[in-house]
Amino acid sequence: MNLDLEPCVRALAVQYDMLPTGGTVLCAVSGGADSMCLLHVLAGLGEKLGFSLAVAHFNHQLRGRESDRDAAFVAGWCAEQHIPFRLGTGDVTAQAAGANLEETARTMRYTFLRQAASDLGASRIATAHNADDNAETMLIHLIRGTGLQGLTGIPPRRGEIVRPLLTVTRSEILAYLAQHGIPHVEDSSNQDLSYTRNFLRQEIMPRLRALNPRLAQRMGESAQSLRLDHTYLTTQAEEVCQKAEPLGEGLTIPVRAIASLPDPIAHRAVRQLLIMLGLREGCTAAHLKAVAALCRAEDSPSGFVCLPHGLRARRIYNGLYLGKFADTPPRLDPVPLCLDGETCPVGSFWHVLCRPVTCPAGAVHSRDHFYLAAELDGPPVVRSRQTGDVLRPPWRPGKSVKKLMIEAKLPVWTRELIPVLADGQGVLAAAEFGPHRDRLAQPGQPAFEVNFLQQETMETAMLRMQQSANPCVSR
Repeated sequence: MNLDLEPCVRALAVQYDMLPTGGTVLCAVSGGADSMCLLHVLAGLGEKLGFSLAVAHFNHQLRGRESDRDAAFVAGWCAEQHIPFRLGTGDVTAQAAGANLEETARTMRYTFLRQAASDLGASRIATAHNADDNAETMLIHLIRGTGLQGLTGIPPRRGEIVRPLLTVTRSEILAYLAQHGIPHVEDSSNQDLSYTRNFLRQEIMPRLRALNPRLAQRMGESAQSLRLDHTYLTTQAEEVCQKAEPLGEGLTIPVRAIASLPDPIAHRAVRQLLIMLGLREGCTAAHLKAVAALCRAEDSPSGFVCLPHGLRARRIYNGLYLGKFADTPPRLDPVPLCLDGETCPVGSFWHVLCRPVTCPAGAVHSRDHFYLAAELDGPPVVRSRQTGDVLRPPWRPGKSVKKLMIEAKLPVWTRELIPVLADGQGVLAAAEFGPHRDRLAQPGQPAFEVNFLQQETMETAMLRMQQSANPCVSR
């Protein structure tokens, strides 16, 4: 049995820059065997490697007097060893309010640890996860279903969180404590087999170790190998995500950038895009697959997938937009057409210029410049399309405005923002498509010269559509 843990801990610490010379390391100590071992090892290494050590303990108030006993034990040990100590406490049960108790406890604990580290000027927070914890975590992920990332186990370092004991087994830890006469406390909840980890630790792991006494070490080696593969694939995905551009509070990227990738990279690219938006948790493999499928759907050029925390992945033909969107497209409030001046419908990315003239000889009508006959049926208005709107441009057969927009592949979320000019008889003209041929003026007749002016791009218009959405999936 290897009872000198310093070389093993030191090697991992150097590899992942866990113990900065001249810095401060905050050691999270529960009082149990693992954390007391970590504290003792780090205290010895601190003198040799030149870093300062501080301790933090969080009382979850889950075990009554036993929880208070643990806090007092750690505080007493630190006082005897002259180690700076910080105590945190919180009513986890009340905070959880029916939610997952373990997850709530973890969130509260790490929030406290990060605040304590900030107060003490510590650049690292050391936790006592060991090789057996790592093996158990891999098995839990495998049992519940996981991809490659889940099989990489517990990372030795994640940001400021470091795990110096990750290559040390629990049996080595217990032997170390016995040799050095280091006391520790026992958490009675560790005997509760209703917790998955406790059941694995007490019922399953001993049987697996009977098949391979070095089970934890071998699983740790496998995790390290898989971690390298996962890192490579993630790096490839991150390079693809450099093609993403900010769009308000969201992002946009060409669908082909995702659609052309093999699944292992495509799914990671989607996850990375969501991380760029701040969504680090709650996104499942099903979400990632759905977004990738949305990018690859040749028969569905528009659609969306709802994601956690109100985010949506919306495809609009060749673009994928990630952000928050309203459930229904915004519409233009009808406004009177100014017959001698500019009309700027609120929300539209088009403006309309109009002035009274005499239709000139050889007048040429185009989609954005034409001459309407001055005979109108009531005051004309500028509005969104309506059911029953029909337009017959001079250069193509007449169809419903809706069908014209579909054939032009206009994104559904911009169609309502395209101004339609209409009077009592129906549609006079529509931006993008031009005038109704039956309403055009003839040379020499009184007319209104109309110009459609596009004030912003379709992508810019999307900025104004990024609002909260309700969960659903639709195409």
